[in-house]
Amino acid sequence: MSKRRSQSGDEVSLFPFLSILACLIGALIMIIVVLCVAQTQQTDGRTPEEMEMAKEYQRMQEQQKLQEEQNKDVTQLLTKLEEIKEEMADKAQRVARLRKLVDTGADIQKMNEEISQNLLKELDNLIVEIEGLNKQEKEVNEEIKLLLAELEKRQIPKDKPVPPVMVQPGGSGLAEGTKVFFVELSGSRITIFWDADKKTILGTSNEVIAADVAYNEFLKMVKAVPKAKIIYLLRDDGMGTFNKAAGWAMATYEFGVEQIGRLPIPGRGDIDLKMFNKFLGTLTPPEGAKIVAPAPSAPAAAN
Repeated sequence: MSKRRSQSGDEVSLFPFLSILACLIGALIMIIVVLCVAQTQQTDGRTPEEMEMAKEYQRMQEQQKLQEEQNKDVTQLLTKLEEIKEEMADKAQRVARLRKLVDTGADIQKMNEEISQNLLKELDNLIVEIEGLNKQEKEVNEEIKLLLAELEKRQIPKDKPVPPVMVQPGGSGLAEGTKVFFVELSGSRITIFWDADKKTILGTSNEVIAADVAYNEFLKMVKAVPKAKIIYLLRDDGMGTFNKAAGWAMATYEFGVEQIGRLPIPGRGDIDLKMFNKFLGTLTPPEGAKIVAPAPSAPAAAN
């Protein structure tokens, strides 16, 4: 086995040179960083020219703001000057009118005296008329008191039931074989009459009129009756409800104009349909319809 040949001569090591070079580069980098940070802190990273331009811009903004405030003051002063001018012009006109009145001639003064006399006469007449009106007012007040006392006597006691309203046939009458069905309308409710006694009370909203089973079944059953006619009994606040209820009957169930009637009903008593017995139509309430018990009888009020 051959022997390893021994190396001849000394080897040159580069480690000290590289270490010195690395330290030098690190020192240079540290110096550059320190200089950059120092310059940044002094000028915020801006050049002297930029700093000067920024200061100039700030001065210009302050001058512009000061100029705007001065312009505002000038505008206010001009407005005040215009007001002073208008006031002076008004006072000048008043002075001119006063001078004209002072310089009025004898003819004008005479005319003014005549006008004054006429005004005095009119004033006297008005005083006489006012006295007459005061006298009439007292008489009218006495009449009002008498009427209020009479109304007080005619008022129905609170503990006494309101008499029913008797619905009477009118006009030229009804054709033979006609069947009449009734619906009472007010501003707050719709009352369906299935016969002379049975009735159902509903609300007046559009949703109730369009979707309520009782009212829609009532319209379907009446439509199926030959020679049928619906008479809507209108209380004093029921016109709006009539437009909705009758309009729904005509638009949805094709009721003709001759099949729809309306009759104003005075008072607040319950409806009495006895006088329509010959023509009164009767229907069987549908399942689910709420039947209202008839009110206690009271002396009838003729319609």
